[in-house]
Amino acid sequence: MPQSLTPWFLVIQRLGIALLTLVIVSFAVFFATELLPGDVAEILLGQAATPEAVAGLREAMGLNEPALSRFVGWLVGLLGGDLGTSYVNKMEVVELISGRLGNSLKLAGVTTLVSVPIALALGIGAAMWRGSLFDRIVSVLTISVISVPEFMVATLAVLIFAVWLGWLPALSYGADVSSLSAMLKAYAMPVITLSFVVSAQMIRMTRAAVIETINTPYVEMALLKGASRKRMVLGHALPNALGPIANAVALSLSYLVGGVIIVETIFNYPGVAKLMVDAVSTRDLPLIQSCAMIFCVSYLSLITLADMIAILSNPRLRR
Repeated sequence: MPQSLTPWFLVIQRLGIALLTLVIVSFAVFFATELLPGDVAEILLGQAATPEAVAGLREAMGLNEPALSRFVGWLVGLLGGDLGTSYVNKMEVVELISGRLGNSLKLAGVTTLVSVPIALALGIGAAMWRGSLFDRIVSVLTISVISVPEFMVATLAVLIFAVWLGWLPALSYGADVSSLSAMLKAYAMPVITLSFVVSAQMIRMTRAAVIETINTPYVEMALLKGASRKRMVLGHALPNALGPIANAVALSLSYLVGGVIIVETIFNYPGVAKLMVDAVSTRDLPLIQSCAMIFCVSYLSLITLADMIAILSNPRLRR
C-alpha cells in the first residue's frame, strides 16, 4: 500500500468500524428496550383490560413474534427510514421526532457556539501561562464544575436566576418565542447549564493537549531560538495539537447527548430527550428505540469525526 494512501485508508477503516459499531448499538438498543418492566399491551389497555383483550392487542402489535425476527424487521425499516408507529399516539414516529429534533439541534448548536470558543480560549491560555495565577484559577474552577453533576447545576440555576433574582423563567419553551429577547430568555437556562459542564471538560483536555505538545523537543528548540511564548504556542504547538484538541472538543460535545436528557427534563424543554423520557413512562417502544438511536448516531458521529480530523492533521501520516 503506498504511503500517501495511509491516511485515507485509516479514514475508511474508521468509517467501517463506525458502521459496525452502529449495528451492534442498534442490537443493544432494541433488546434493552425489550427488557423494560411491564407489558406494553397491559399498559395501553389499563388495569381493567381482560386477558383476551391483552392477547388480541399483543397479536395485533406483533409482540408475539420472536424477538430476533422483530429486531430484523425493525432494523430493515430503520435503514429504509421507517421508524414505525407510536403505540400511544398512533402517529408515525418520524412525524413525532421531526417536530422535536429541530429544538434539540438548536439547543445543541447554541451551546456549541457559546462553549467551544470560551473553552478553547481558556484552555490554550491556561497552557500558555502554565503555573500562573490565571492557570490556577482556571484549573480550580474547572475541577469544581466537573465535580458538580448537571442536575445540580440546573437546580442551582433555577434557584438563583428564576426564584431569587427573577431574571429568567424556570421553564424553557424554546419553540414558543416571538422576539429576540424572548428567545434569549428561553435558551439562557439550558445553555448556561450545558455550557458549564461541557466547557469544563473541554478546558481541561485542551490544556493537557497543548501542554503535552509544548513539552516536545521541537517546541522547546523554538523557545531556545528566541521565539516568544505566544508564537511558540500558536505557531508551533497548536497546529500539532489539533488532533488531540479535536478529540477533546468531540468528547465534550458528545456529553450533550446524555446531558441534554436531564436538562430538557428539568426545564421542560420540548426536545427529543424530553420526548424519549415521556415515551419511557408509557412504554412506547418504537419511539424509545428511535430516540435512543438518534442519540447513539450523534455520539458515534462526533467520535468518528474527531478520529478523522486527528488522522488527517497528523503530519507524520501526511508525509
